[in-house]
Amino acid sequence: MRLTRYTDYALRTLIYVGLHEPEQSSIAGIARAYGISENHLNKVVHQLGRLGLIRTIRGRGGGLRLAKPAREIVVGAVVRQTEDDLALVECFGGGTCAITAPCRLRRVLGEALAAFLAVLDRYTLADLLGSPDGDAIAALLGLAGPGRGEPLTPADAVSLPDG
Repeated sequence: MRLTRYTDYALRTLIYVGLHEPEQSSIAGIARAYGISENHLNKVVHQLGRLGLIRTIRGRGGGLRLAKPAREIVVGAVVRQTEDDLALVECFGGGTCAITAPCRLRRVLGEALAAFLAVLDRYTLADLLGSPDGDAIAALLGLAGPGRGEPLTPADAVSLPDG
């Protein structure tokens, strides 16, 4: 199973915005932190807004905020909503494979996909932001550290204890 770059950017955007709370984030800041295109992020942020995951504040002093608490944003739901096609193989989408009807592979892969999504459904954005991992990620992105008051450096992130 491989997620698209679009879903990757959506999850990374949510992580960045969640770590930046209560401050507003910007598309430019997210793009700079991850080294990715602002154009791609505009599309991602637009969809995250339509899905009710991110709130965009327009105008001077505007930015991005989470539209709901991080504990209510389920990773599996984000993946389902941002992936165009979760079909692992041709027969998932009603393809033309000659052995689709009796094929056990389809059932096995379907079970594997369900298990993959079930694991993602056990985690929320809050789980991804939890310390010490959240602090390490924040440090690597140049965001404020514990309590988000003062910035950590990447060296600080490396020295954080495993959780």
